[in-house]
Amino acid sequence: MTLEIGIVLVVLAGAVVMFATERYPVDVVAIVAMSVLVISGVLTPVQGVSGFSNTATITVAFMFVLSAALFKSGAVVSIGNRIAQLFKYNFWVGILVTMITVGVISAFINNTPVVAIFIPIMVGAAAQSKLSLAKMLMPLSFASMFGGVCTLIGTSTNILVSGVATEYDLEPFSMFEMSRMGLVFFGVGLVYMMTIGIHLIPDRGGENGLIKKFGMGDYLTEIILLANASSVGKTIKNSPLVKKLDIDILEVKRKGDVFINPSGEMRLEESDILKVRCDVQKIKTLKDREGIILKSDAKFREIEGDNYNQNNENVVLVEAVVAPNSPFEGKSVKQIGFRQKFGATVLAIRHRGELMRDKVANTELRAGDTLLIEVDKAHLVNLQQLELQGRNTFLIVNEVDIPEYRTDKMLTVVLTIAVVVLLASLEIMPIMMAAITGSMFLVLTRCITMEEAYNAIDWKVIFLLAGALSLGVALDVSGAAALISKSMIMLVGSLGPVAIISGLYLITSLLTESMSNNASAVLLTPIAIAASVEMGVDARPLLMAITFAASSSFMTPVGYQTNTMIYGVGAYSFKDFLRVGAPLNLIFWILATFLIPVFFPF
Repeated sequence: MTLEIGIVLVVLAGAVVMFATERYPVDVVAIVAMSVLVISGVLTPVQGVSGFSNTATITVAFMFVLSAALFKSGAVVSIGNRIAQLFKYNFWVGILVTMITVGVISAFINNTPVVAIFIPIMVGAAAQSKLSLAKMLMPLSFASMFGGVCTLIGTSTNILVSGVATEYDLEPFSMFEMSRMGLVFFGVGLVYMMTIGIHLIPDRGGENGLIKKFGMGDYLTEIILLANASSVGKTIKNSPLVKKLDIDILEVKRKGDVFINPSGEMRLEESDILKVRCDVQKIKTLKDREGIILKSDAKFREIEGDNYNQNNENVVLVEAVVAPNSPFEGKSVKQIGFRQKFGATVLAIRHRGELMRDKVANTELRAGDTLLIEVDKAHLVNLQQLELQGRNTFLIVNEVDIPEYRTDKMLTVVLTIAVVVLLASLEIMPIMMAAITGSMFLVLTRCITMEEAYNAIDWKVIFLLAGALSLGVALDVSGAAALISKSMIMLVGSLGPVAIISGLYLITSLLTESMSNNASAVLLTPIAIAASVEMGVDARPLLMAITFAASSSFMTPVGYQTNTMIYGVGAYSFKDFLRVGAPLNLIFWILATFLIPVFFPF
C-alpha cells in the first residue's frame, strides 16, 4: 500500500464517519475532504475542483430550476388537490392513486419538492376524512423513491452516477435505460405497500387539532398578575416568571390592548393578563409565591387549524417542518431569532421522535423536526415567503392561506419539461444542455425569475457533489479503488460477477441508510468500475446496482430526504421505518441480484 492510498483511505473513512454522524454539514465535510486531498498532493488543484465542472453537477443544478418552475406553476398542487378528494370516498383508492401519481411525477422531476407539495395536501385529506396521517405519508415518501429510479432525471443520484461514468470514458445513461428495472421496483413496491407495508405502519399522526397532536393542553394557559407579583414593574426578559420558571410569554393583554409576541423590553404591570407556554402544574404550585392567578376561562381550541384562542382571531397555529439542507439545521430557535425575524413563537418541537415542550428555545434543530408555531396572521406571510424561496427552507404543513401560483404559466412549464425529456431521450441534445436551455427558456418567458432560479438551486447539494466527486477521483488516481475492488473480488469473486452486483447493492443500501445517498454513490462508483476492469466484464450492471440501491432507502428516517420530511409530521418513530422498510429493502436486494444481470447483461 502506497502513502497516497493510505491518505485516501484515511480521508475516506473520516468522511464516511462525518457523513453518517452529521456532526458537521455534509457539504462542509465534502469540501474539507477535497482540500485535504489537494494539500496532501494526492490531487492536483485542477483535479480537486473538477467536480464543479462535472456534467452531473451542472445538470443537477438546472434540474432544481425546472422543478421549482413546475412548483410555482401550481401544476403539481392542482393534481394533488384533486387526488385528495378520493380519500373522502375510499382510503384504498386514494392511497393507490396517490402513490402512482407521485411515482410518475417523481420520475421526471426531483422527488423532494414533489413530497413537499403533497405533505400539506395529505394533512388536509387526513383531517377532512378522519384518516390516519401516518398511513398516508410513508407510502407517499416510498412512492417518490419508486418513481425516482425509473428515469435518468428521477433523482440527482442517477445523473451523478451517469456523470461519473463518462469521466471513465463510459457511455452515459440514456433517459429511459433504467426504466425496465425501475418499473419492476415500482410495481413490486406498490404491491408490497398496499398488501403488507401499510398494515405495518402504526396508526399515528391522526389527531385532530394541533393542540391535541402536540399535547399542549397542559402547557398553554393564561395568568393574571396581582399587585404583589414579583414580576410587576420588571421587563419581560428580567421577570422572575421567565428567568425562574422558564415561562414563554406569548401575549400580553392590558386595558383592552393586545400585544402579540411582546418584546423582552416590555415592562409588566399589575392586572396584565399573560398568555404563557409552560407546564401548567408548575404554575399551580408556585402561583401564590409568584403573585399570580390562573384565568379560569382561558380555554384554548382550534378551528380547522386556523385560530385556537377564542379571544384573539388574529393569532393562528401552524405546523412546519425544517426541510433537508435548510439553513436552520444546527441552529436553535433562540439563535435563529425566531420571534424577532418572523414575529412568531415556537411552542413545541417534535425532534427525532421525541415531543419537546420545555426548553424548546435551546433545542438544536435538525432536518425533519416538526415545529408548532403561534403566529400573528399579519406575520404569517413572513413564514410563507420563507417557504416559497425556490426550494423549501421551511415547509408549512397546514397552509392557512393558499400560496399564489402562476397558473397562466402552467402549460408553458409542463411543455418545456416535456421537450427537455424528449430532446435528451432522442439524444438530440445532451441532458445537461437540455436542462440549461429549458431553464433559460422558462426565465425568458417569466415562468420563473432569475432570482428564484438562483434560490431554487440547493447549493449544499452542489457543493456536496463537487466535493464527493473529488473523493471519487482520488480513489481512482491513487489506486485505492483498484485495491478495494481486488479485496472484494477475493472475498466473493469466486461466486461470479452476480455476487459482486449483490455485494455492491447491499453495501450501497446500508451506507445510504446512514449517510447521503449521493455521497454513497460517488464513493462506490470508482470501485465498481475498477472491479469490472479486474474481472473483465461490462461495468454497466455494477453501476446500475449502485444507482438503484442509492435511491432505495426505506429503513431509516434519515437515509433519504423524503423520509426525513415526513418523520415528524407523521409522528413516526425510528422503529416504524425499520419495521416497514427492512422487508422492502430485502425484497429489492433480491430482485436486483437476479434481475439486473437480465436487464443489463455482462
